[in-house]
Amino acid sequence: MNANEFSKMTGVSRETLEKLERYVTLLEKWQKAINLVSNSTLADVWERHILDSYQILDHFKQPTGTWLDLGSGAGFPALVIAMASDVDMHVVESDQRKCLFMREVSRETSTPITVHNQRIEKIEPFPADYISARALAPLEKLLEYSAPFSHQKTRFCFLKGQDVDAELTNAAKCWKLTSDKHQSLTSKDGSILSLKEVSRL
Repeated sequence: MNANEFSKMTGVSRETLEKLERYVTLLEKWQKAINLVSNSTLADVWERHILDSYQILDHFKQPTGTWLDLGSGAGFPALVIAMASDVDMHVVESDQRKCLFMREVSRETSTPITVHNQRIEKIEPFPADYISARALAPLEKLLEYSAPFSHQKTRFCFLKGQDVDAELTNAAKCWKLTSDKHQSLTSKDGSILSLKEVSRL
């Protein structure tokens, strides 16, 4: 998949596509010095990272409000969502170099984000309307991380792999939640897990 194929598939605006193209250029440049993503995924960056992140928006139509992305790494899915929507995006990443990269992408693409260069547990909690994470931790742990930032109407979106059903079963021992599981567009073993009405048992 390339930028044009991504554009045809998703129907993103020209402005958003230009931002995403600049993001990819910066990713490829910085990857030579910092291990931002797995080298094996760079050849198919538009599908493995851009589309993988963008597909979240298929399940959260025109989101607004505060969005918190946990363990953002190189900015997936946070930066892609911020470029394609009007959310107030907050990213959490403990690696200083990855935070520098996200700030550079934010500046170069005029995409406003708030970068928290800290461990999740150390951040002063604030209310988030959406909370996401990609390949960070098991679901039960993600809900623990999210709890201080969530409120009654918070929506959660986690990109998960083949163990998603076991993780849901495990989380249900400690958490009450309503879940929807969607097949990933980019991986036959992947799922997008959408949660709401989350509370401790």
